[in-house]
Amino acid sequence: MWITRWDGEVAREVSDEVVVEEPLEIRLKNRPISVTMRTPGHDFELAAGFLLTEGILHKRDDILSIKYCAHNREHNVLNVMVAGTVAVDFQHLTRHVFASSSCGLCGKATIASIHNQFPPVRSDLVVDPPILSALPETMRAAQTTFDRTGGLHAAALFDRDGRMIVIREDVGRHNAVDKLVGHCLLAGLLPLEDKILVVSGRSSFEIMQKSLAARIPIVAAVSAPSSLAVEFAEKSGQTLIGFLREGRMNVYTHAEKIGFALA
Repeated sequence: MWITRWDGEVAREVSDEVVVEEPLEIRLKNRPISVTMRTPGHDFELAAGFLLTEGILHKRDDILSIKYCAHNREHNVLNVMVAGTVAVDFQHLTRHVFASSSCGLCGKATIASIHNQFPPVRSDLVVDPPILSALPETMRAAQTTFDRTGGLHAAALFDRDGRMIVIREDVGRHNAVDKLVGHCLLAGLLPLEDKILVVSGRSSFEIMQKSLAARIPIVAAVSAPSSLAVEFAEKSGQTLIGFLREGRMNVYTHAEKIGFALA
């Protein structure tokens, strides 16, 4: 698209790219359950990750098929068919089951309800600070769409040696995590008890919940966490790192998973 760009001295008409944002309706057994605004791409992973982190799916064999609805040419409606052994409570299946910090529900009660379904992570993973410090740069170098638009969040998964396994981008940080988790579910990589999740922006309660569903023990962000994210991570056995940039980091919970000695 054409825009007007001011460089401090002169205004010019230039061509620019903006990130695409479109709705995706997710149906489960032909019934609509969610509409999310997302960046098109990896939609099947997004749906699979969403259903896993909502506690509906638990393993790859729970999924029979994921398809775009036949009469939907825009590819913004898809349907997930699940095995007969998967119990679905449609009455309670909404985005509000696992609430964000802005939903008005009691944080402590919400955390307790999630832990009834996803117990705390047990992991012997320990990572040295230099390895962690290099992860944001590695993730940033792989953000191909961000380079063109500057408008996308990213979520990247790494092993204990700092090797990147998968990265996903989306206009919504939660969608990026769902796409990443969905990829791991469909590829048979779960659980992720020896992996590290790095996200752009801040780490929220919902991101910690999603990472717990995938059994990720270490979550790092380049910006700050919310207070509810810290509380959730502490009770979930997860190491939560914020402000991971320029060779520095703040470790908010379970610092024993980071291989440094305290002064």
